[in-house]
Amino acid sequence: MIEIERKFLVKSDDYKSEASTKTRIVQGFLNTDPNRTVRVRIKGDLGFITVKGKSNVTGTSRFEWEKEISVEEAESLLTLCEKGMLNKTRYEIAIGNHVYEVDEFYGENEGLTVAEIELNDENETFQKPAWLSTEVTGEVKYYNSQLSKNPFKNWVD
Repeated sequence: MIEIERKFLVKSDDYKSEASTKTRIVQGFLNTDPNRTVRVRIKGDLGFITVKGKSNVTGTSRFEWEKEISVEEAESLLTLCEKGMLNKTRYEIAIGNHVYEVDEFYGENEGLTVAEIELNDENETFQKPAWLSTEVTGEVKYYNSQLSKNPFKNWVD
């Protein structure tokens, strides 16, 4: 139940031609406390509830528990979520022995595209495609729970 992942910004849309799947996701948060985030998600025609714990110092590992629920249950729970629903399309791209999940955000997070890769070990090596840019692993502002509260459109460089 420990999730190990690295997160990167994406510098081009070349990933789209490599994607094996493309799925629309709507998600909200029942709780955005960094010690225990509770997320509700509709991913395509499936519903999920997910609990995530606090990240380790590097931001690569944290507790994650997820359970599939009906779309009807997810829709009901989304009405109870904190302000700031996320809307995105997820592309899955197999590269080497791993799958990158690339999220293209809409609405208040329009213009932000982030890639994540799940690993079995924090020090595991993996191939980096040319469309990856800066690593943002552990940067809290890129957590979905934070994007719901402080969307990309509000960021000042």
